[in-house]
Amino acid sequence: MHSAFSTLDWMIFSAYFLVLIITSVLLSQGKIRNTRDYFVGSNTVPMWAVAVSVLATSQSAATFLGGPEYSYGKDLTFIGFYFSAFLAVLFVAKVLIPRFYAIHAVTVYELLEKRYGTSAKKQAGVMFLVGRLFASGARLYIGALAISMILFLDITAGHVAISIGILMLGALAYVYFGGVKSVIFSDVIQAITYIGAGIAVLIFLLMSIHADMGTMITTLEADHKLRLLDWSLGGGFSVWALLGGWLLLNIAAYGLDQDMTQRALSCKDSKEAQDSLMFSIYMTIPVALLFLCIGLLLYLFYQHPELSGLNTDVVQKFDGEKITIFMYYILHEMPEGMRGLVTVGAVAAALSSSNSVLGAMSSVAIEDLYKPWKMKRGMQDELYFVKAGRVAVLLFAVALSLMAMLSYYWQRYTELPLLSFALGVMAFAYTGLLGVYGAAIFTQRGSALTVPLALLGGFVTVLLLQPYVLGAVFGFKLGFAWQILIGTLVAFAVMMAGKQKKGI
Repeated sequence: MHSAFSTLDWMIFSAYFLVLIITSVLLSQGKIRNTRDYFVGSNTVPMWAVAVSVLATSQSAATFLGGPEYSYGKDLTFIGFYFSAFLAVLFVAKVLIPRFYAIHAVTVYELLEKRYGTSAKKQAGVMFLVGRLFASGARLYIGALAISMILFLDITAGHVAISIGILMLGALAYVYFGGVKSVIFSDVIQAITYIGAGIAVLIFLLMSIHADMGTMITTLEADHKLRLLDWSLGGGFSVWALLGGWLLLNIAAYGLDQDMTQRALSCKDSKEAQDSLMFSIYMTIPVALLFLCIGLLLYLFYQHPELSGLNTDVVQKFDGEKITIFMYYILHEMPEGMRGLVTVGAVAAALSSSNSVLGAMSSVAIEDLYKPWKMKRGMQDELYFVKAGRVAVLLFAVALSLMAMLSYYWQRYTELPLLSFALGVMAFAYTGLLGVYGAAIFTQRGSALTVPLALLGGFVTVLLLQPYVLGAVFGFKLGFAWQILIGTLVAFAVMMAGKQKKGI
Protein backbone atom coordinates (compact mmCIF):
# COMPACT_ATOMS: atom_id res chain seq x y z
CA MET A 1 0.00 0.00 0.00
CA HIS A 2 1.24 3.48 -0.80
CA SER A 3 2.21 5.92 1.92
CA ALA A 4 0.02 8.85 2.88
CA PHE A 5 -0.40 11.87 0.64
CA SER A 6 2.74 13.19 -1.05
CA THR A 7 3.53 16.89 -1.35
CA LEU A 8 2.12 16.92 -4.90
CA ASP A 9 -1.09 15.25 -3.70
CA TRP A 10 -1.53 17.84 -0.96
CA MET A 11 -0.91 20.64 -3.47
CA ILE A 12 -3.70 19.31 -5.71
CA PHE A 13 -5.98 18.83 -2.71
CA SER A 14 -5.25 22.34 -1.42
CA ALA A 15 -5.72 23.91 -4.86
CA TYR A 16 -9.14 22.29 -5.12
CA PHE A 17 -10.25 23.68 -1.78
CA LEU A 18 -8.86 27.10 -2.71
CA VAL A 19 -11.13 26.97 -5.77
CA LEU A 20 -14.03 26.02 -3.49
CA ILE A 21 -13.37 28.98 -1.21
CA ILE A 22 -13.04 31.50 -4.04
CA THR A 23 -16.09 30.28 -5.93
CA SER A 24 -18.22 30.05 -2.77
CA VAL A 25 -17.47 33.72 -2.10
CA LEU A 26 -18.19 34.75 -5.69
CA LEU A 27 -21.39 32.69 -5.97
CA SER A 28 -22.77 34.06 -2.70
CA GLN A 29 -22.73 37.70 -3.82
CA GLY A 30 -26.31 37.79 -5.08
CA LYS A 31 -28.88 39.55 -2.94
CA ILE A 32 -31.39 37.24 -1.22
CA ARG A 33 -34.67 39.09 -0.63
CA ASN A 34 -37.11 36.26 0.07
CA THR A 35 -37.40 32.49 0.36
CA ARG A 36 -38.14 32.10 -3.36
CA ASP A 37 -34.73 33.71 -4.02
CA TYR A 38 -33.08 31.39 -1.51
CA PHE A 39 -34.78 28.11 -2.34
CA VAL A 40 -35.45 28.30 -6.12
CA GLY A 41 -33.31 31.26 -7.23
CA SER A 42 -36.41 33.26 -8.18
CA ASN A 43 -36.67 31.04 -11.25
CA THR A 44 -33.71 32.70 -12.96
CA VAL A 45 -31.19 29.84 -13.15
CA PRO A 46 -30.07 28.93 -16.71
CA MET A 47 -31.28 25.63 -18.08
CA TRP A 48 -27.77 24.30 -18.81
CA ALA A 49 -26.63 24.93 -15.23
CA VAL A 50 -29.68 23.12 -13.84
CA ALA A 51 -29.02 20.17 -16.16
CA VAL A 52 -25.41 19.82 -14.95
CA SER A 53 -26.53 20.25 -11.34
CA VAL A 54 -29.11 17.45 -11.67
CA LEU A 55 -26.36 15.28 -13.19
CA ALA A 56 -24.05 16.08 -10.26
CA THR A 57 -26.77 15.56 -7.65
CA SER A 58 -27.65 12.14 -9.08
CA GLN A 59 -24.05 11.06 -8.52
CA SER A 60 -22.33 10.56 -5.16
CA ALA A 61 -19.19 9.04 -3.66
CA ALA A 62 -21.11 5.75 -3.63
CA THR A 63 -21.62 6.07 -7.42
CA PHE A 64 -18.01 7.17 -7.96
CA LEU A 65 -16.76 3.99 -6.26
CA GLY A 66 -19.75 1.69 -6.81
CA GLY A 67 -20.01 1.90 -10.61
CA PRO A 68 -16.56 0.36 -11.19
CA GLU A 69 -17.30 -2.24 -8.50
CA TYR A 70 -20.39 -3.48 -10.37
CA SER A 71 -18.74 -3.93 -13.76
CA TYR A 72 -15.60 -5.43 -12.15
CA GLY A 73 -17.63 -8.10 -10.37
CA LYS A 74 -20.40 -8.61 -12.94
CA ASP A 75 -21.01 -6.97 -16.32
CA LEU A 76 -22.57 -3.86 -17.91
CA THR A 77 -26.22 -4.55 -17.03
CA PHE A 78 -26.11 -1.74 -14.47
CA ILE A 79 -26.29 0.72 -17.38
CA GLY A 80 -29.91 -0.39 -17.74
CA PHE A 81 -30.65 1.52 -14.54
CA TYR A 82 -29.89 4.75 -16.40
CA PHE A 83 -32.03 3.83 -19.39
CA SER A 84 -34.80 3.21 -16.87
CA ALA A 85 -33.98 6.66 -15.48
CA PHE A 86 -34.36 8.08 -19.00
CA LEU A 87 -37.95 6.80 -19.16
CA ALA A 88 -38.60 8.12 -15.68
CA VAL A 89 -37.23 11.58 -16.52
CA LEU A 90 -39.40 11.65 -19.64
CA PHE A 91 -42.45 10.97 -17.46
CA VAL A 92 -41.46 13.56 -14.83
CA ALA A 93 -40.78 16.21 -17.49
CA LYS A 94 -44.08 15.68 -19.32
CA VAL A 95 -46.44 14.92 -16.42
CA LEU A 96 -45.14 16.37 -13.14
CA ILE A 97 -43.11 19.47 -14.08
CA PRO A 98 -46.02 21.33 -15.77
CA ARG A 99 -48.13 20.75 -12.65
CA PHE A 100 -45.42 22.09 -10.34
CA TYR A 101 -45.02 25.26 -12.42
CA ALA A 102 -48.77 25.76 -12.73
CA ILE A 103 -48.96 26.31 -8.96
CA HIS A 104 -45.59 28.19 -8.74
CA ALA A 105 -44.28 25.52 -6.37
CA VAL A 106 -41.18 26.00 -4.23
CA THR A 107 -41.37 22.39 -3.03
CA VAL A 108 -42.87 19.38 -4.79
CA TYR A 109 -45.15 18.63 -1.84
CA GLU A 110 -47.21 21.77 -2.45
CA LEU A 111 -48.96 19.79 -5.16
CA LEU A 112 -50.49 17.55 -2.50
CA GLU A 113 -51.74 20.61 -0.62
CA LYS A 114 -53.78 21.59 -3.68
CA ARG A 115 -55.27 18.12 -3.87
CA TYR A 116 -55.66 16.89 -0.30
CA GLY A 117 -55.07 19.90 1.96
CA THR A 118 -52.28 21.35 4.10
CA SER A 119 -51.92 18.25 6.27
CA ALA A 120 -50.99 16.12 3.22
CA LYS A 121 -48.18 18.53 2.31
CA LYS A 122 -46.84 18.45 5.85
CA GLN A 123 -46.99 14.66 6.11
CA ALA A 124 -45.17 14.18 2.81
CA GLY A 125 -42.60 16.77 3.90
CA VAL A 126 -41.95 14.97 7.18
CA MET A 127 -41.60 11.65 5.33
CA PHE A 128 -39.02 13.26 3.05
CA LEU A 129 -37.06 14.77 5.95
CA VAL A 130 -36.89 11.51 7.90
CA GLY A 131 -35.89 9.54 4.83
CA ARG A 132 -33.27 12.07 3.77
CA LEU A 133 -31.75 12.23 7.26
CA PHE A 134 -31.06 8.49 7.22
CA ALA A 135 -30.18 8.12 3.54
CA SER A 136 -27.99 11.22 3.13
CA GLY A 137 -26.35 10.73 6.52
CA ALA A 138 -25.31 7.23 5.44
CA ARG A 139 -24.08 8.51 2.06
CA LEU A 140 -22.09 11.18 3.87
CA TYR A 141 -20.50 8.41 5.95
CA ILE A 142 -19.55 6.43 2.82
CA GLY A 143 -17.94 9.49 1.27
CA ALA A 144 -16.09 10.33 4.49
CA LEU A 145 -14.91 6.73 4.84
CA ALA A 146 -13.36 6.85 1.38
CA ILE A 147 -11.66 10.19 2.05
CA SER A 148 -10.30 8.98 5.42
CA MET A 149 -8.80 5.88 3.78
CA ILE A 150 -7.03 7.94 1.15
CA LEU A 151 -5.96 10.92 3.25
CA PHE A 152 -5.01 9.18 6.49
CA LEU A 153 -4.64 5.50 5.50
CA ASP A 154 -6.99 4.50 8.30
CA ILE A 155 -10.63 4.71 9.30
CA THR A 156 -10.39 5.67 12.95
CA ALA A 157 -13.32 7.58 14.43
CA GLY A 158 -11.31 10.81 14.64
CA HIS A 159 -10.20 10.75 11.01
CA VAL A 160 -13.66 9.80 9.77
CA ALA A 161 -15.08 12.71 11.79
CA ILE A 162 -12.52 15.06 10.20
CA SER A 163 -13.51 13.78 6.74
CA ILE A 164 -17.19 14.35 7.56
CA GLY A 165 -16.28 17.88 8.65
CA ILE A 166 -14.43 18.52 5.38
CA LEU A 167 -17.50 17.53 3.36
CA MET A 168 -19.97 19.46 5.51
CA LEU A 169 -17.89 22.64 5.55
CA GLY A 170 -17.51 22.44 1.78
CA ALA A 171 -21.27 22.04 1.39
CA LEU A 172 -22.09 24.85 3.83
CA ALA A 173 -19.74 27.23 2.04
CA TYR A 174 -22.15 27.28 -0.89
CA VAL A 175 -25.64 26.67 0.41
CA TYR A 176 -25.62 28.81 3.58
CA PHE A 177 -25.19 32.23 1.96
CA GLY A 178 -26.13 31.77 -1.69
CA GLY A 179 -28.98 29.27 -1.50
CA VAL A 180 -29.90 27.01 -4.38
CA LYS A 181 -28.42 29.23 -7.11
CA SER A 182 -24.99 29.01 -5.47
CA VAL A 183 -25.38 25.25 -5.07
CA ILE A 184 -26.33 24.77 -8.72
CA PHE A 185 -23.32 26.65 -10.07
CA SER A 186 -21.03 24.91 -7.58
CA ASP A 187 -22.35 21.59 -8.87
CA VAL A 188 -21.02 22.53 -12.30
CA ILE A 189 -17.54 22.74 -10.72
CA GLN A 190 -18.00 19.43 -8.88
CA ALA A 191 -19.24 17.65 -12.01
CA ILE A 192 -16.27 18.86 -14.07
CA THR A 193 -13.93 17.78 -11.27
CA TYR A 194 -15.13 14.22 -10.72
CA ILE A 195 -15.74 13.53 -14.42
CA GLY A 196 -12.26 14.87 -15.16
CA ALA A 197 -10.81 12.61 -12.45
CA GLY A 198 -12.66 9.64 -13.95
CA ILE A 199 -11.30 10.37 -17.44
CA ALA A 200 -7.76 10.67 -16.03
CA VAL A 201 -8.07 7.28 -14.31
CA LEU A 202 -9.45 5.71 -17.50
CA ILE A 203 -6.46 6.99 -19.51
CA PHE A 204 -3.99 5.91 -16.81
CA LEU A 205 -5.48 2.40 -16.74
CA LEU A 206 -5.37 2.13 -20.52
CA MET A 207 -1.67 3.01 -20.40
CA SER A 208 -1.12 0.42 -17.66
CA ILE A 209 -2.57 -2.46 -19.67
CA HIS A 210 -0.16 -3.79 -22.30
CA ALA A 211 -2.69 -4.75 -24.95
CA ASP A 212 -4.47 -3.19 -27.88
CA MET A 213 -8.18 -2.36 -27.79
CA GLY A 214 -9.12 -5.41 -29.86
CA THR A 215 -7.41 -7.77 -27.41
CA MET A 216 -9.08 -6.11 -24.45
CA ILE A 217 -12.54 -6.33 -26.00
CA THR A 218 -12.02 -9.96 -27.03
CA THR A 219 -10.90 -10.86 -23.50
CA LEU A 220 -13.89 -9.09 -21.92
CA GLU A 221 -16.30 -10.78 -24.34
CA ALA A 222 -14.82 -14.19 -23.57
CA ASP A 223 -15.38 -13.56 -19.86
CA HIS A 224 -18.99 -12.39 -20.47
CA LYS A 225 -18.23 -8.91 -19.12
CA LEU A 226 -19.90 -6.94 -21.94
CA ARG A 227 -23.49 -8.15 -21.41
CA LEU A 228 -25.92 -5.22 -21.50
CA LEU A 229 -29.32 -6.86 -20.97
CA ASP A 230 -30.50 -9.38 -18.39
CA TRP A 231 -33.75 -11.07 -19.43
CA SER A 232 -34.07 -13.25 -16.32
CA LEU A 233 -37.01 -12.91 -13.93
CA GLY A 234 -34.77 -12.33 -10.95
CA GLY A 235 -34.03 -9.07 -9.19
CA GLY A 236 -30.92 -7.03 -9.79
CA PHE A 237 -31.05 -5.07 -13.05
CA SER A 238 -33.07 -7.45 -15.21
CA VAL A 239 -35.15 -5.86 -17.96
CA TRP A 240 -38.35 -6.63 -16.04
CA ALA A 241 -37.05 -5.06 -12.83
CA LEU A 242 -35.90 -2.00 -14.79
CA LEU A 243 -39.36 -1.54 -16.26
CA GLY A 244 -41.00 -2.12 -12.86
CA GLY A 245 -39.56 -1.16 -9.50
CA TRP A 246 -36.48 0.65 -10.77
CA LEU A 247 -38.62 2.79 -13.09
CA LEU A 248 -40.81 3.77 -10.12
CA LEU A 249 -37.73 4.49 -8.03
CA ASN A 250 -36.37 6.84 -10.69
CA ILE A 251 -39.73 8.62 -11.09
CA ALA A 252 -39.70 9.26 -7.35
CA ALA A 253 -36.05 10.34 -7.33
CA TYR A 254 -36.39 12.82 -10.19
CA GLY A 255 -39.93 14.04 -9.58
CA LEU A 256 -41.04 13.48 -5.98
CA ASP A 257 -37.79 14.02 -4.06
CA GLN A 258 -37.15 17.68 -3.26
CA ASP A 259 -33.41 16.97 -3.24
CA MET A 260 -33.40 16.45 -7.01
CA THR A 261 -36.48 18.32 -8.16
CA GLN A 262 -35.56 21.57 -6.39
CA ARG A 263 -33.13 22.27 -9.23
CA ALA A 264 -35.78 21.91 -11.91
CA LEU A 265 -38.06 24.26 -9.95
CA SER A 266 -35.44 27.02 -10.23
CA CYS A 267 -35.74 27.36 -14.02
CA LYS A 268 -37.48 30.27 -15.76
CA ASP A 269 -40.48 28.24 -16.84
CA SER A 270 -41.84 24.76 -17.30
CA LYS A 271 -40.27 24.33 -20.75
CA GLU A 272 -36.74 25.09 -19.50
CA ALA A 273 -37.28 22.80 -16.50
CA GLN A 274 -38.31 19.98 -18.84
CA ASP A 275 -35.29 20.58 -21.06
CA SER A 276 -32.93 20.66 -18.08
CA LEU A 277 -34.07 17.24 -16.89
CA MET A 278 -33.80 15.72 -20.35
CA PHE A 279 -30.32 17.15 -20.94
CA SER A 280 -29.22 15.91 -17.52
CA ILE A 281 -30.11 12.31 -18.35
CA TYR A 282 -28.45 12.60 -21.77
CA MET A 283 -25.23 13.48 -19.89
CA THR A 284 -25.71 10.97 -17.08
CA ILE A 285 -25.65 7.88 -19.32
CA PRO A 286 -22.12 8.50 -20.76
CA VAL A 287 -20.84 9.42 -17.28
CA ALA A 288 -22.19 6.12 -15.94
CA LEU A 289 -20.51 4.31 -18.84
CA LEU A 290 -17.23 6.05 -17.97
CA PHE A 291 -17.16 4.55 -14.47
CA LEU A 292 -18.37 1.15 -15.68
CA CYS A 293 -15.49 1.14 -18.17
CA ILE A 294 -13.08 1.88 -15.32
CA GLY A 295 -14.39 -1.26 -13.63
CA LEU A 296 -13.83 -3.33 -16.78
CA LEU A 297 -10.25 -2.07 -17.06
CA LEU A 298 -9.67 -2.85 -13.38
CA TYR A 299 -10.91 -6.38 -14.13
CA LEU A 300 -8.33 -6.74 -16.91
CA PHE A 301 -5.65 -5.18 -14.71
CA TYR A 302 -6.12 -7.55 -11.79
CA GLN A 303 -7.67 -10.69 -13.27
CA HIS A 304 -5.53 -10.91 -16.41
CA PRO A 305 -1.90 -10.51 -15.32
CA GLU A 306 -0.79 -11.47 -18.83
CA LEU A 307 -2.15 -8.07 -19.93
CA SER A 308 -1.03 -5.92 -16.99
CA GLY A 309 2.16 -7.65 -15.88
CA LEU A 310 0.80 -7.58 -12.31
CA ASN A 311 0.42 -10.86 -10.47
CA THR A 312 -1.01 -10.32 -7.01
CA ASP A 313 -3.85 -11.55 -4.84
CA VAL A 314 -6.58 -8.95 -4.52
CA VAL A 315 -8.06 -8.80 -1.02
CA GLN A 316 -10.70 -6.08 -0.90
CA LYS A 317 -10.37 -5.39 2.81
CA PHE A 318 -9.23 -2.35 4.76
CA ASP A 319 -9.06 -2.50 8.57
CA GLY A 320 -11.55 -5.34 8.44
CA GLU A 321 -13.96 -3.40 6.20
CA LYS A 322 -14.84 -4.53 2.68
CA ILE A 323 -13.80 -1.92 0.13
CA THR A 324 -14.54 -1.49 -3.57
CA ILE A 325 -12.02 -2.48 -6.21
CA PHE A 326 -11.60 1.18 -7.19
CA MET A 327 -10.68 2.08 -3.62
CA TYR A 328 -8.27 -0.90 -3.53
CA TYR A 329 -6.66 0.40 -6.72
CA ILE A 330 -6.37 3.93 -5.33
CA LEU A 331 -4.72 2.66 -2.14
CA HIS A 332 -2.30 0.20 -3.79
CA GLU A 333 -1.50 1.35 -7.31
CA MET A 334 -2.07 5.09 -7.68
CA PRO A 335 1.13 7.14 -8.11
CA GLU A 336 1.53 10.53 -6.47
CA GLY A 337 -0.41 13.28 -8.18
CA MET A 338 -2.99 10.86 -9.53
CA ARG A 339 -3.93 9.93 -5.99
CA GLY A 340 -4.58 13.56 -5.11
CA LEU A 341 -6.62 14.03 -8.27
CA VAL A 342 -8.81 10.99 -7.57
CA THR A 343 -9.29 12.10 -3.96
CA VAL A 344 -10.50 15.46 -5.22
CA GLY A 345 -12.86 13.59 -7.56
CA ALA A 346 -14.29 11.58 -4.66
CA VAL A 347 -14.72 14.76 -2.59
CA ALA A 348 -16.44 16.49 -5.52
CA ALA A 349 -18.85 13.55 -5.99
CA ALA A 350 -19.68 13.57 -2.27
CA LEU A 351 -20.02 17.37 -2.14
CA SER A 352 -22.40 17.48 -5.10
CA SER A 353 -24.89 15.37 -3.16
CA SER A 354 -24.18 16.88 0.30
CA ASN A 355 -24.75 20.55 -0.55
CA SER A 356 -27.94 19.80 -2.46
CA VAL A 357 -29.55 17.86 0.38
CA LEU A 358 -28.97 20.71 2.86
CA GLY A 359 -30.86 23.13 0.63
CA ALA A 360 -33.62 20.62 -0.09
CA MET A 361 -34.21 19.71 3.56
CA SER A 362 -34.18 23.38 4.56
CA SER A 363 -36.70 24.31 1.85
CA VAL A 364 -39.16 21.61 2.95
CA ALA A 365 -38.74 22.40 6.65
CA ILE A 366 -39.31 26.14 6.14
CA GLU A 367 -41.75 26.34 3.20
CA ASP A 368 -43.92 23.33 4.04
CA LEU A 369 -43.76 23.24 7.84
CA TYR A 370 -42.42 26.33 9.61
CA LYS A 371 -43.51 29.22 7.36
CA PRO A 372 -47.23 28.30 7.22
CA TRP A 373 -47.25 27.92 11.00
CA LYS A 374 -45.63 31.34 11.57
CA MET A 375 -47.81 33.09 8.97
CA LYS A 376 -50.92 31.92 10.77
CA ARG A 377 -49.58 33.87 13.74
CA GLY A 378 -49.05 37.04 11.74
CA MET A 379 -45.39 36.74 10.69
CA GLN A 380 -44.97 38.12 7.16
CA ASP A 381 -41.30 39.24 7.07
CA GLU A 382 -39.61 37.39 4.19
CA LEU A 383 -36.09 38.15 5.45
CA TYR A 384 -37.02 36.47 8.71
CA PHE A 385 -37.83 33.27 6.80
CA VAL A 386 -34.58 33.54 4.81
CA LYS A 387 -32.70 33.67 8.13
CA ALA A 388 -34.77 30.74 9.35
CA GLY A 389 -33.78 28.85 6.19
CA ARG A 390 -30.09 29.44 6.95
CA VAL A 391 -30.55 28.29 10.53
CA ALA A 392 -32.26 25.16 9.20
CA VAL A 393 -29.30 24.54 6.88
CA LEU A 394 -26.95 24.60 9.89
CA LEU A 395 -29.20 22.33 11.94
CA PHE A 396 -29.47 19.79 9.14
CA ALA A 397 -25.70 19.90 8.62
CA VAL A 398 -25.26 18.93 12.28
CA ALA A 399 -28.00 16.27 12.06
CA LEU A 400 -26.50 14.68 8.92
CA SER A 401 -23.02 14.69 10.48
CA LEU A 402 -24.36 12.96 13.59
CA MET A 403 -26.17 10.41 11.41
CA ALA A 404 -22.92 9.76 9.54
CA MET A 405 -21.06 9.12 12.80
CA LEU A 406 -23.93 6.93 14.04
CA SER A 407 -23.51 4.85 10.87
CA TYR A 408 -19.80 4.52 11.66
CA TYR A 409 -20.34 3.15 15.16
CA TRP A 410 -23.40 1.10 14.32
CA GLN A 411 -21.60 -0.70 11.52
CA ARG A 412 -18.76 -1.66 13.84
CA TYR A 413 -20.52 -2.63 17.03
CA THR A 414 -23.80 -4.25 16.01
CA GLU A 415 -25.01 -7.01 13.74
CA LEU A 416 -28.06 -5.04 12.59
CA PRO A 417 -27.86 -3.73 9.02
CA LEU A 418 -28.48 -0.07 9.84
CA LEU A 419 -26.28 1.10 6.99
CA SER A 420 -28.14 -0.84 4.32
CA PHE A 421 -31.42 0.29 5.88
CA ALA A 422 -30.24 3.91 5.88
CA LEU A 423 -29.04 3.77 2.27
CA GLY A 424 -32.34 2.32 1.11
CA VAL A 425 -34.64 4.30 3.37
CA MET A 426 -35.56 6.84 0.68
CA ALA A 427 -37.04 3.92 -1.25
CA PHE A 428 -39.09 3.15 1.86
CA ALA A 429 -40.39 6.72 1.71
CA TYR A 430 -40.72 6.70 -2.08
CA THR A 431 -43.30 3.90 -2.20
CA GLY A 432 -45.80 5.87 -0.13
CA LEU A 433 -45.18 9.06 -2.11
CA LEU A 434 -45.59 7.20 -5.42
CA GLY A 435 -48.92 5.77 -4.28
CA VAL A 436 -50.19 9.14 -3.07
CA TYR A 437 -49.10 11.08 -6.17
CA GLY A 438 -50.40 8.33 -8.45
CA ALA A 439 -53.84 8.65 -6.90
CA ALA A 440 -53.71 12.47 -6.92
CA ILE A 441 -52.75 12.78 -10.58
CA PHE A 442 -54.48 9.87 -12.28
CA THR A 443 -57.64 9.29 -10.22
CA GLN A 444 -60.43 11.16 -8.43
CA ARG A 445 -59.90 9.15 -5.27
CA GLY A 446 -58.00 9.59 -2.02
CA SER A 447 -58.49 11.96 0.88
CA ALA A 448 -56.67 13.77 3.66
CA LEU A 449 -57.29 10.72 5.84
CA THR A 450 -55.81 8.17 3.42
CA VAL A 451 -52.60 10.15 2.71
CA PRO A 452 -50.82 9.37 6.02
CA LEU A 453 -52.12 5.79 5.91
CA ALA A 454 -50.73 5.36 2.37
CA LEU A 455 -47.35 6.86 3.32
CA LEU A 456 -47.15 4.53 6.31
CA GLY A 457 -48.46 1.55 4.33
CA GLY A 458 -45.76 1.89 1.66
CA PHE A 459 -43.02 2.26 4.26
CA VAL A 460 -44.14 -0.73 6.34
CA THR A 461 -44.61 -2.94 3.25
CA VAL A 462 -41.03 -2.38 2.08
CA LEU A 463 -39.77 -2.90 5.64
CA LEU A 464 -41.57 -6.25 5.90
CA LEU A 465 -40.11 -7.32 2.54
CA GLN A 466 -36.50 -6.73 3.66
CA PRO A 467 -34.23 -9.82 3.78
CA TYR A 468 -33.73 -9.44 7.54
CA VAL A 469 -37.53 -9.68 8.01
CA LEU A 470 -38.90 -11.71 5.07
CA GLY A 471 -35.85 -13.96 4.90
CA ALA A 472 -35.85 -14.61 8.62
CA VAL A 473 -39.53 -15.64 8.61
CA PHE A 474 -40.03 -17.35 5.23
CA GLY A 475 -36.46 -18.13 4.18
CA PHE A 476 -36.39 -16.33 0.82
CA LYS A 477 -35.43 -12.91 -0.51
CA LEU A 478 -37.27 -10.53 -2.80
CA GLY A 479 -35.33 -8.19 -5.09
CA PHE A 480 -35.25 -4.52 -4.17
CA ALA A 481 -37.04 -3.45 -7.36
CA TRP A 482 -39.94 -5.78 -6.58
CA GLN A 483 -40.12 -4.46 -3.02
CA ILE A 484 -40.62 -0.95 -4.43
CA LEU A 485 -43.26 -2.14 -6.88
CA ILE A 486 -45.26 -4.00 -4.20
CA GLY A 487 -44.93 -1.13 -1.69
CA THR A 488 -46.20 1.35 -4.27
CA LEU A 489 -49.19 -0.85 -5.13
CA VAL A 490 -50.08 -1.15 -1.43
CA ALA A 491 -49.90 2.64 -0.96
CA PHE A 492 -51.97 3.22 -4.09
CA ALA A 493 -54.58 0.71 -2.90
CA VAL A 494 -54.85 2.57 0.41
CA MET A 495 -55.44 5.83 -1.47
CA MET A 496 -58.22 4.17 -3.44
CA ALA A 497 -60.14 3.67 -0.19
CA GLY A 498 -60.80 7.43 0.01
CA LYS A 499 -62.79 9.68 -2.29
CA GLN A 500 -62.07 13.14 -3.61
CA LYS A 501 -64.27 15.20 -5.88
CA LYS A 502 -61.64 17.11 -7.84
CA GLY A 503 -58.39 16.12 -9.48
CA ILE A 504 -55.41 18.35 -10.24
